[in-house]
Amino acid sequence: SAARSVAVLEQLSDVHSGGQEMVIHRTAVPAPAAACLLKVRGPALLLPGLLRWVPPGCGGAPRASSSCSLQRCRGATRLTIHANLNRLQWVQLVDLTDIYGERLYEASYKLCKGDTPRGELEDFPEFQRRHSMQTPVRMEWSGICTTQQVKHNNECWDVGSVLLAVLFENGHIAVWQFQLPFLGKESITSCNTIESGINSPSVLSWWEYEHNNRKMSGLIVGSAFGPVKILPVNLKAVKGYFTLRQPIVLWQEMDQLPVHSIKCIPLYHPYQKCSCSLVVAARGPYVFWCLLLISKAGLNVHNSHVTGLHSLPIVSMTADKQNGTVYTCSSDGKVRQLIPIFTDIALKFEHQLLKLSEVFGSVRTHGIAVSPCGAYLAVITTEGMTNGLHPVNKNYQVQFVTLKTFEEAAAQLLESSVQNLFRQVDLTDLVRWKILKDKHIPQFLQEALDKKIESCGSTYFWRFKLFLLRILYQSMQKAPSEVMWKPSHEDAKILISDSPGMGSTEDDQEEGTSKQARKQSLCDTGKGMDIDDTADDSLPQSSDVGGREPMEEKLLEIQAQIEAVEMHLTREHMKRVLGEVYLHTWITENTSIPTRGVCDFLMSDDGYEDRTARVLIGHILKKMNKQTFPEHCSLCKEILPFTDRKQAVCSNGHIWLR
Repeated sequence: SAARSVAVLEQLSDVHSGGQEMVIHRTAVPAPAAACLLKVRGPALLLPGLLRWVPPGCGGAPRASSSCSLQRCRGATRLTIHANLNRLQWVQLVDLTDIYGERLYEASYKLCKGDTPRGELEDFPEFQRRHSMQTPVRMEWSGICTTQQVKHNNECWDVGSVLLAVLFENGHIAVWQFQLPFLGKESITSCNTIESGINSPSVLSWWEYEHNNRKMSGLIVGSAFGPVKILPVNLKAVKGYFTLRQPIVLWQEMDQLPVHSIKCIPLYHPYQKCSCSLVVAARGPYVFWCLLLISKAGLNVHNSHVTGLHSLPIVSMTADKQNGTVYTCSSDGKVRQLIPIFTDIALKFEHQLLKLSEVFGSVRTHGIAVSPCGAYLAVITTEGMTNGLHPVNKNYQVQFVTLKTFEEAAAQLLESSVQNLFRQVDLTDLVRWKILKDKHIPQFLQEALDKKIESCGSTYFWRFKLFLLRILYQSMQKAPSEVMWKPSHEDAKILISDSPGMGSTEDDQEEGTSKQARKQSLCDTGKGMDIDDTADDSLPQSSDVGGREPMEEKLLEIQAQIEAVEMHLTREHMKRVLGEVYLHTWITENTSIPTRGVCDFLMSDDGYEDRTARVLIGHILKKMNKQTFPEHCSLCKEILPFTDRKQAVCSNGHIWLR
């Protein structure tokens, strides 16, 4: 977060890039030009700076499902929600500061209906009260609440919503509910205010717990004076979700240790044989932890502190929700790893120091974050002291540290319950780097993946295999001599004296031959000067016919495997589409699907023996009778023949990629 914008760094896994470097996509969210005017009937006031991501799956576009919206509260601007729908442009969807200010204005700044009217704005206490009612301190998104509703035709469909909790200076919490997909102001379902009873609140986090298929939710609030407690959140409008009967105090001592950060981690207790919730909070140089467990006796709460971690206060804390590992850092550059170990009743932590000074040198750390699957740790650093002197200028850098090995990343991908490679991009990036480096797929990974495909046959493992083959094919290709985006400097202009008829053709041919020979010799000299192992990475030259043939044969073999896997995935997707068409033929959207073309494509291959697909196609053709449901070109309205699974070409030459 900078003075006038927010920089967003997104890690990408580019299968078309032959480089081993991490690919980072950077965009920026600009700040509005207009200043924020709080509705206290007074002067403009500045707000503290914060930003938060919405959970995956809240975007309206499919591509925006992983990181679609950014909700931010900046120094000179507003509490707004932005969306990145077309990857390069952030669009503001709604301004919550204005909406909440209008609600307070209409209620005459009363917290509830029974409140008596307060003083006028000229009274400074009343001005402070109105100001604290609208100054946000923290905000957090909840997970996606999925419920089922019944349509008019008795068909059930999933309806999703998400909650946004905003903590204000006076201790009140505004809980916004948004309908998904989030489109703008019209997606706001409700806004309720909760009184936390916390003086000088400093941090906020959602508490989400699942026990016996019952989902519970609450809000964890921390104070700058030390107390931490969980508040119940009433979700009557969301079926299937429950909350606490009364607030739960996790730590009540007013020990003047401010709560800086709170993380809630769902875990499984191996001794109690049930799910539990681990809450960790950074309090000064210590880590406060609390284990919440629901048993037959009720809700059990175990809490304690982890000491001896840092000599300075903790400035940032992050957690890996896959295994419960917690990472903390202080401003002196020390980063510690805390691993929870369960005991018979509660748990204990084993902590160790990550020796990053050997990699970064003398630095000051300002923040850390762990990737979604725990493959990387991002650290924000600046220069440390040199010869006892502080640097004149601060240059902020984002450093990435690998936390997992290739073997661990591959094993986690094989045993993943997510079944989505896009949401595990940090793990696939480690696998991609290893294959590009070694130029082969490890034998243990091939065997384990083949066993998974034979046992369950899920399309996730087929997509994983396609990903590995594409990276292997990319590693075998010759690296381009120049950057792809760099323009060519060859002069294509022809002088009048060089045009045919003005000079000797034989001289021009001899001169061109000599230039081509010199160019070839320079290329050979440049290749001979390359002492790196790029000769093994690229295709051999035309002079080495014996070495070129095995490489070309290997590339052709990999290409054939890629096409076989793509064909299998295409057929599986076609079967899913035909199944939806058979069950819901009356839906008008299905009439644009080339049903007969898909059926003919699957039946055209005699070697494709899938009894399920043939039975389904037989039922569909009998149901369709003589109807065809062809595709039509959007430009000329001509019929698009289904002859190729990758593209469609109409009679006028318009090409459409499938």
